Amino acid sequence: MPERTDYPALIAGHTRVISMINSGEAGLPVLNRLLGVVEPAVGAAGLVWVELAPAGGRVIAATGSAEFVIGHPLPPTDPTTVCLLSGPPLREIPVDTIPGSLADELAGRGLHRMIVARAKVGGLTVGSLHALYPAGDRLDASQRAVIGYVAACIAHMYGDQSGLPVHGDGPVVAALADGLAVVDREHHVRLWNPAAVQVAGRPASEALNRPLPFPLPPSGQVLDHRLPDGRWLRITAGELPGPGALRVVTFRDITDQQRRDHDRDLFVAVTSHELRTPVTVIKGYADTLTDHWESLSDGDRRQAARIIGQRANELARLVDRLLTAATENRPGEQSAAPFDLAEALRTAVTDLPADVRHRVVLDLPADLPKALGDRHSVATVLTELSTNAGKYSLPDTPIEVSAEANERTVSLRVADRGIGIRPEHVERAFDRFWQGESGDRRRYPGAGLGLYLVRQIVEQQNGWVSLRPRAGGGTVAEVRLPRG
Repeated sequence: MPERTDYPALIAGHTRVISMINSGEAGLPVLNRLLGVVEPAVGAAGLVWVELAPAGGRVIAATGSAEFVIGHPLPPTDPTTVCLLSGPPLREIPVDTIPGSLADELAGRGLHRMIVARAKVGGLTVGSLHALYPAGDRLDASQRAVIGYVAACIAHMYGDQSGLPVHGDGPVVAALADGLAVVDREHHVRLWNPAAVQVAGRPASEALNRPLPFPLPPSGQVLDHRLPDGRWLRITAGELPGPGALRVVTFRDITDQQRRDHDRDLFVAVTSHELRTPVTVIKGYADTLTDHWESLSDGDRRQAARIIGQRANELARLVDRLLTAATENRPGEQSAAPFDLAEALRTAVTDLPADVRHRVVLDLPADLPKALGDRHSVATVLTELSTNAGKYSLPDTPIEVSAEANERTVSLRVADRGIGIRPEHVERAFDRFWQGESGDRRRYPGAGLGLYLVRQIVEQQNGWVSLRPRAGGGTVAEVRLPRG
């Protein structure tokens, strides 16, 4: 570890990050590159970025020895979250003073010291940056200063809302209140309340005495308008009494409502599309058996019955996924108990669809310790991850299922050699109904529910799941559960 910050390397790397931003890149790819630049410059063993929202936090980026925590949730009432959000916004703390199992696992990996810097936008904490170090002397002041500076840079990225927050219910959007403006007959702004600054993203100095920065609907009517940053406003207007011909305009952020409406429409479109194929096939073969039973051979009848059974199984699985996604099960509703993960995986493989089962290659250690969770959910998790791997890779390539353990967790990995996943999609892939492609030209079918369900199931068992591109091509999905 360098005694002081390597400023030349930091400046050179930061320049490359700025070039990425200037070329139009945003979000997680830029964040990952920035962390990769800072880690060696400040001599850290690993860097972690936690994105915070009203519903809690989640590790969305990490490097070096801390990369294993990507995807780890931090609920708002978790002792670890409470500890990290208290105290000064920039501080150095021993890892063993942080409560919770995650800190124990960090210490077990030789990471004993941490610089924590919280990032704020408009007084709201949007995340925290963590630089992890092994045991040793007190860190140099320059290292703390750089971590604080980088946290401020990341906060600026959130303020721009270009690809961040990764999760749509981030605090920058959730805290917005209704805005109010008064405009004259030329539609120039005469009053701009504090909430308008937040809702429209424009300070009063740039709004007053200038044209209203969005369309003005007729009095008494409502207009939904999309801003350049992707957010939606619902705008209403009315006449103010008096001779000045002034109009009052109110506007509020309806991005979440638009997203819910979009999800509803997408649900209808996706389910109708995905249900139509198996139903059509089942009906077609059933009609064939009914209308041509006597003219069909025994082999033809068995083949038709086999296809009807396969398609019925697909239909039942899709309906089950839709119902599970609609119930929105919450953590804590399933009982956890120690179970043999290796044995559960071997059993689950036998129940996989035939076209996936023959491609699975198991690599399970004989001494794998027990995991703590719901044994019966392993079949669902493996089915979703392996069918997803099969969908995005060639039919004759293997799907590798492996497992390992450390002092705190037992993990399973499902890896393929398919088309891979883009870094900016590793979190979005867990959104409900999200598809890497859209429209009628999608090459890969599916309802966009599999990974969403996996995350729900795993986090109900105090575990976490993440995706990452695989070196040489393909994707690795990793699930970590507590040791039993």
